[in-house]
Amino acid sequence: MDKKQQDQLKKEAATKAAEMVKLGSVLGVGTGSTVAFFIDALGQRKEKEGFTLKHIVTTSNRSKKQLEGLGFKVDELADIDQVDLTVDGADRVADNLDGIKGGGGALTLEKNVAINSKKIIWIVDESKLVHRLGGFPLPVEVLPISCEQNFRKFEQEGLKPQWRKDEHGKRYVTHYGNYIIDLAADPVPAPHGLADYLDHTVGVVEHGLFLDMCDEVIIAHSDGSIEDKRK
Repeated sequence: MDKKQQDQLKKEAATKAAEMVKLGSVLGVGTGSTVAFFIDALGQRKEKEGFTLKHIVTTSNRSKKQLEGLGFKVDELADIDQVDLTVDGADRVADNLDGIKGGGGALTLEKNVAINSKKIIWIVDESKLVHRLGGFPLPVEVLPISCEQNFRKFEQEGLKPQWRKDEHGKRYVTHYGNYIIDLAADPVPAPHGLADYLDHTVGVVEHGLFLDMCDEVIIAHSDGSIEDKRK
């Protein structure tokens, strides 16, 4: 599948997700190429229907700028009580709707928005589907003060850690000034056990295992069909 075909699939899935957003709701908007199509579709609804939302929060500056460019006002998560619906992409989605996220480096904000949402929908093309979580490095955001110790500990655990680098070959710095260690162990060993291990590792800010969070996945297939998969 070439990029043009993949983009068309993403656009179709994103358009369906945009149709599911209720007027006057509190919406969480994620990050990534598929979400960019979703935001465009929201803009089209705004233009055609006068569609408005009570609040919008985003997980990246890129999504925020795109929304503001379409005339939407974007709020901070701390300024609202709860999100009605969050629409986001995912790097990998397993059969049970568990996922890996954070390929774009925004995992901490993405998870904070997700955990404060009543409902979560992911929009993906079929290339992101796996039977068991894997096929994509697992991002772990770590504090600079103890990142070297974390890296060595992950090595000792056989998790195959790799520093994420920026375009200049330096360590990638997150929105919060931290580093990301990508774990290349594949498939992800015992996702719930690994999540618990990372949650209890001092120096780890957040990780990209999004388990028992997603309620629905809209999947664009290469045959042109759109699948709506729910728990």
